[in-house]
Amino acid sequence: MTSNSGKDKLCPFCQSLEVVAEHNFVFAIKDNYPVTKGHHLIIPFRHTENYFSMTDKEREDATALLKALKSKLEEGDPTITGFNIGMNSGETAGQTVMHSHIHLIPRRKGDTPNPRGGVRGVIPNKMDY
Repeated sequence: MTSNSGKDKLCPFCQSLEVVAEHNFVFAIKDNYPVTKGHHLIIPFRHTENYFSMTDKEREDATALLKALKSKLEEGDPTITGFNIGMNSGETAGQTVMHSHIHLIPRRKGDTPNPRGGVRGVIPNKMDY
């Protein structure tokens, strides 16, 4: 991330970060406020607002990096039994950093009393169905 091309001076993801992996147009960092141990973010190098503004190539590279990082996390931690993958697009959806990023959240048996419904839990009382 040495080039300033496509960067926003005020964006925390456009600054120098501790990159743990990269694949062409995207990179991964550990989440600063992890939901679980091993929570990572996959981020395009280019400053772009959300998943829908990413190029096809950026989305393709993000998918490849998600898969590689998932495998690496599973190899290093046998307690991981599942994953949540999530994106917040827009302030009303919970996006706080307006630079596209994809959450990769490892899950472990017992990390929540009832995981049924997974990401549906973003709307209170809609997780259980």
